[in-house]
Parts: sequence; structure tokens; C-alpha cells
Amino acid sequence: MWYVIPILIGYLLGSVSFSLLAGKLLKGIDIRNHGSGNAGATNTLRVLGVGPGVTVLLLDALKGVIAVMLGSWLGDGSSLLLVLCGVAAIAGHNWPIFYGFRGGKGIATTIGVMITLAFVPVLIAGAAAILVIAITRYVSLGSLLLTALLPILIWSMGFPMEIFIVSLILFVFAWYRHRSNIVKLLNGKENKLGAKK
Repeated sequence: MWYVIPILIGYLLGSVSFSLLAGKLLKGIDIRNHGSGNAGATNTLRVLGVGPGVTVLLLDALKGVIAVMLGSWLGDGSSLLLVLCGVAAIAGHNWPIFYGFRGGKGIATTIGVMITLAFVPVLIAGAAAILVIAITRYVSLGSLLLTALLPILIWSMGFPMEIFIVSLILFVFAWYRHRSNIVKLLNGKENKLGAKK
């Protein structure tokens, strides 16, 4: 029970889609029917503007932070439980029970989870991702780079094996969820940040 309760709460927390809520509250729309069709911060930025986009980014990341902390607050605080709570939140974001299991790609929530588990690697990988986004204006490319760098940095810095394994899982998670973006990047058809859909 020490494991089940915080993991379940982490999933339910992750299932709260702030981009969908923002779309409903601000424009009365389902954001999944606009822009890229993704329920995440980048599409919120594209459809609703900078303020809502940044707010959704921060709230989605906060979900990940709180989910990991639930492992300490409601459980034994072991690395394994913290990791499982974080993965549950990301799964909730990607496949939210409250919204027909159609969610986002989980990058902001992944950042929140991983910054709580491995702050310095996320700082380094995040800086590299932001640089790539600034140069190319491809958010998807920056997201893919972030998740690819994390396992390498976490391994090289000697973090617990559970955190390294979850970074690999999240790498697979992110690249799978971005498979259509990868095809568009390879074909030169990916949407750039600030470009009109």
C-alpha cells in the first residue's frame, strides 16, 4: 500500500491537463482540435499565446515535481518509489483518464520529474536543448535532445541505478511520442516555433 497510493495519486495528478483546461477556460475550445492537435505547452503557446503557454509549461512541470515528492510524503522515500511516482505522472499526462486517454507528449512533466531526481543533469541537458531550440526554432528537436542527453549525463555522474533506468525509459517514451515529429524533421516539414500552422 505504501507504493500503490502515491503512485495512483501521481497518475491522477498527471492526468490533469492544464492545456485542455486553458483551452476551455480561455476560448471554449478543445485544444486537441487546433494547432498541432497536441495537449501540451507548445501547442498552447501556438494556439492561445505566450502567457497561457508558459503557464501550462510551468504547471505541467510542477505536476512532475509534486508526483515525485509524493513518494517521500506518502511512502518510504526510496529511489524506486520516487521514480515510479514520476513515471506515473508522465503516464497520466500522456494518457489522462479524465480526457479519454488522449493527452500530450509529456516533456514538461518529464522535466519536472527529472529535475527533482537529478537536478544537475537536467540543468545541463536543458541548457543544450534551449540552445538548439533558439537556433533551429524546433521545439521537438530540443525535446528529443534533452531526453537523449539525460541518460548519458546521469550515468556519467553516478546517480542511483533506478534514476538511470527511468531516464532510459523516459527517453524511449519521448521518442515514441515524437515519432511523427521525427519524420517531419527528417523531411524538413516540422513546424517551427512562432510559425503559423
